[in-house]
Amino acid sequence: MVDSFDDLGLGAERVQDVLGIALERGGDWAEVFAEDVARSSAMLDDGRIEDLTSSRDRGVGIRVMVGESTGFAHTADLSEAGLAAAARAAADAARAGGDATTVAALEHRATTAAPVGIDPSTIEKSTKVALLRRADDAARSAGSAITQVSARYGDSDRRILVANSDGLYAGDRQVRTLFAVNAVASGDTGQHTGYESVGHSMGFELFDSVAVDEVAVAAARRALAKLDARPAPSGTLPVVIGPGSGGVLFHEACGHGLEADLVAKGASAFAGRLGEMVARPGVTIVDDGTMAGEWGRFAIDDEGNPAGRQVLIEDGVLVDYLWDQNRARIEGRASSGNGRRQSYRHLPMVRMTNTYLEGGDTAPADIIGAVDDGVYVAKLGGGQVNTASGDFVFGMTEAYRIEGGRITAPLRDGQLIGNGPEVLTLIDAVGDDFEMGPPGTCGKDGQGVPVGDGVPTLLVSALTIGGTAA
Repeated sequence: MVDSFDDLGLGAERVQDVLGIALERGGDWAEVFAEDVARSSAMLDDGRIEDLTSSRDRGVGIRVMVGESTGFAHTADLSEAGLAAAARAAADAARAGGDATTVAALEHRATTAAPVGIDPSTIEKSTKVALLRRADDAARSAGSAITQVSARYGDSDRRILVANSDGLYAGDRQVRTLFAVNAVASGDTGQHTGYESVGHSMGFELFDSVAVDEVAVAAARRALAKLDARPAPSGTLPVVIGPGSGGVLFHEACGHGLEADLVAKGASAFAGRLGEMVARPGVTIVDDGTMAGEWGRFAIDDEGNPAGRQVLIEDGVLVDYLWDQNRARIEGRASSGNGRRQSYRHLPMVRMTNTYLEGGDTAPADIIGAVDDGVYVAKLGGGQVNTASGDFVFGMTEAYRIEGGRITAPLRDGQLIGNGPEVLTLIDAVGDDFEMGPPGTCGKDGQGVPVGDGVPTLLVSALTIGGTAA
């Protein structure tokens, strides 16, 4: 796997030379990050293929550290001269002059990439387009009110190599495949949308277990249900969050606040609270980059550290944060394998992988049955979060009224408003039906990386609903 970078002229000997150049002007530590990404995508909109593309992007980012100072340069020129120029530019950015640091002999570190059953690059474009057309037909067959359908297929094959002056030399291959459908239903109440997506860290074998017809019908039914939906209520009510996609709330409203770089900056509501009770007993939140098949899975992070399973909140107690190599080094501890970057053009930072709230022991029917008047949120959309305070606003893209312990009428799109750390203290019940949600892309400081999240059914005793009903 690592040796596959020999085809780009990035064998161990060349990489060791580049590290030596990076340190020749007095750097304390240097790193070479190489990336080679092939992507394929297809888009169908209103019955027409609007986009059918393939691309490849490859290059190297070089980081040099002198004390707390970091220099960084990147290049797509993988020639000996191009790499040397980038190494010197990174070194100059960190510090000029001084005594050189010795580069340790590079040692191959064994890693195990996620298995790929069917390489997406071996699949004809016509086969991928056929999936889109099947989805279009299935969505329209769900109801005559479906007036627009768009469907998207995408795959990526990312190879990375990480080497540093400590002697690390390791690589990974990350293959991901995705399919998504958006449907629009039109009626007397206007146009309403429904969206469904599925994606995993695997090859084209995704479609051995995922039927695109079912994905399309789920999106269409979500749109159709809103034609006769009631306006969402306004005010503070008990809210039941359904399994799977509700995990985005905890990813955004709590997860970012558990990233060590934001904690160090004082931009987290969880700063200085290790060992404290920050949630109700029974609430355990985990970040796990090793979850087989999940969207945020990898063998090593973008600093070469093995992916890991990090318990953040255990039975209500804050027990740890997420760490990249830089922040961990400052604190004198090991990285948790959460150093990630969007591409070779970017510096790594602390990022989540697959973040979820573990399942409990309460039946979902009992959770819903305990609510006399509330809202059931089956699917959350995008939102905004202040990581320093934890305040959030999320769109409810599929929600229903709960009346007398039963899920009743669908609701039109509304907003879920609250505070992440406060929500953790208001979780009254945790279901036994844990699910991971759909694939996501997490944005932070201008960088996006693939992530997963999930939850079981949860009862939050009080959340503000921003609806239009009187």
